[in-house]
Amino acid sequence: MLTLPIKNKWFNMILSGEKKEEYREVTPYYTSRLSNLFCVWTKNAEYHSGNMRRFLQSENARKNITQEIMFRNGYSKNSPSFIAKCTLSVGTGKEEWGAEPGKEYYTLKILEIKDKFNC
Repeated sequence: MLTLPIKNKWFNMILSGEKKEEYREVTPYYTSRLSNLFCVWTKNAEYHSGNMRRFLQSENARKNITQEIMFRNGYSKNSPSFIAKCTLSVGTGKEEWGAEPGKEYYTLKILEIKDKFNC
């Protein structure tokens, strides 16, 4: 299971139901982790958000892939955390949820919180 660190503010907003998405920058690091998890493959070793957008749109339109991801508020295995059912897309995010205006992100849409630990 993929574990992603998340700041306290966003962690609490997701748990309260106020924030429905989490954003990750479009970088090779996140591209490799998210494409493996969501079964999105590219033929090109160099990743660009435009290429990932095409793959994600075609794959998710057909399969509507959901995955469970652990979000952890800190880096210790005892840090507060939760497991959420998520879908993946690429696009601009909401400023009130931490996105910079006009910047593209991997967007993890939080569909359901399954389990909470040390919260």
